Amino acid sequence: MSKPELDALEGITLQEGEPVFAEPWEAQAFALCLSLHQRGVFTWTEWADALSAEIHSGTQKPYYRHWFTALEALVAQKGLTNDDAITKREAEWHQAAARTPHGEPIEL
Repeated sequence: MSKPELDALEGITLQEGEPVFAEPWEAQAFALCLSLHQRGVFTWTEWADALSAEIHSGTQKPYYRHWFTALEALVAQKGLTNDDAITKREAEWHQAAARTPHGEPIEL
């Protein structure tokens, strides 16, 4: 990614001029994307189109939030899940987080 592209995207953490993950969930979303691609769920062109559409949607959010939203949309488009299942899982995640002591891993 070129310097102007990096400057245009909010929320990318840089180390020695290169993007790095700021939070564990960012790395996990990245790994999930790679895994789904390796399994043949989508092509890189499909991924690039989904991410580009999300980034250019007009919604201002940090880069990896765009990444995650694009991944959710692509997974739903491919029929691996749907909006109801995502909403249900998100609620389960919030409930699990609320009952987990600070510093402990969240388990669903």
